[in-house]
Amino acid sequence: MDGLGNEHLSKTEWRSKITTERRSMEAESHAAEALALTGSASRLPGSVVCAYVPFGTEPGSLSLLDQLLDLGKQVLLPIVPDTRGPLEWACYEGPATLGPGRLRGLMEPLGTRLGVDAIGAADLILVPALAVDDDGVRLGRGAGYYDRSLVFAAPGVELVAVVRDAELVRRLPAEPHDVRMSGALTPGQGLVPRPV
Repeated sequence: MDGLGNEHLSKTEWRSKITTERRSMEAESHAAEALALTGSASRLPGSVVCAYVPFGTEPGSLSLLDQLLDLGKQVLLPIVPDTRGPLEWACYEGPATLGPGRLRGLMEPLGTRLGVDAIGAADLILVPALAVDDDGVRLGRGAGYYDRSLVFAAPGVELVAVVRDAELVRRLPAEPHDVRMSGALTPGQGLVPRPV
């Protein structure tokens, strides 16, 4: 998906297109991409990393989080609040420290909640995304949790959208509140800067 001929799509149409493509992906391909993303962990900057537990067809796996821990990084994971607003954060200390979250299928850390401003300690934030374009515009699922949370991040922090290689596109629809990514992490290309 290179974005050619797709510039006219709305965010809703982009979401539908990408989620359909992700659902059609074979389990072996998803596992291979997750392994490739884990292999990129040693090249990721920072000592405090905000990440997330992938669910459903999202790229990645717990192995990436475990690899970040093995590299001596502190890993913070989001907790979805009861009402729409910024995410809260808690430390990840391994799979045994996870439990079901508020949203069906989502795993969250069970430890002490550190509040919405804990994201300000991160020097790298891995952000779930459906796509990211050449200008760093990120397409999320539409709930707005990350747009509300990234305002608490430190100025200049690395914001990296985790996507499949085909989800790097030329142009996505953008709105004034959209927070731009400084890079993307893909299975095939590793860490790639945005804007290009």
